[in-house]
Amino acid sequence: MINILVAEDDIRILRLISDFLKKEDYNVYTAKDGQEALEIFDKENISLVVLDIMMPIYDGWHVCKELRKESNVPILILTAKDSDLDELFGFNIGADEYISKPFNPNLLIARIKNLLKRSEVLSNEVKDEHTLTYEEISINLDTKLMKIDNEHIELKPKEYDLIVLFIKNKGRIFERDNLLDLVWGYDYIGDPRTLDTHINRLRNKLGSKSHLLKTIRGFGYKFGG
Repeated sequence: MINILVAEDDIRILRLISDFLKKEDYNVYTAKDGQEALEIFDKENISLVVLDIMMPIYDGWHVCKELRKESNVPILILTAKDSDLDELFGFNIGADEYISKPFNPNLLIARIKNLLKRSEVLSNEVKDEHTLTYEEISINLDTKLMKIDNEHIELKPKEYDLIVLFIKNKGRIFERDNLLDLVWGYDYIGDPRTLDTHINRLRNKLGSKSHLLKTIRGFGYKFGG
């Protein structure tokens, strides 16, 4: 369920927006002043905020600034002020959309849906930047943990470097010397058999997916493909 917070001191407008949102199956939280809006936001998992400017206690500008200190939640500014300077100010302090009163409720809903869709896309992009996946294998690039079939598996530093290299280059055949250069460095002068040891350990940790890490006789190794 998507939670939307509507902060508006005009009860008639508050009910109108709330009714239209509920018809779209959104869960709606309402606030009649800026302080109440901040309190609700702190307690609930809010997906989007519709924020009036002229409210008691804290106005919408103050609430918007406070929200932006801790969250990237989409904020739609709703105001009776119809000024380019006000709109520019709203965007500068972190608002994502701006609509002036009086407004068409259907247009408001359309803009809310657009903001939610855009927010979901950005959220997925951020998630993708931090996660590397192939089939049921997923690597968290922040924690450096591998997850296979929802089971977390800890990796040694070189095991992590190898699996990330393999997944990013799935289907490519790596010669042994090439892997040593890429993972251990061009100046590595240790035992080249350390590569075989790490490959074997990585295969063991891959478990049911170990078949993806293939030995290509006379050449080296390939992952997937």
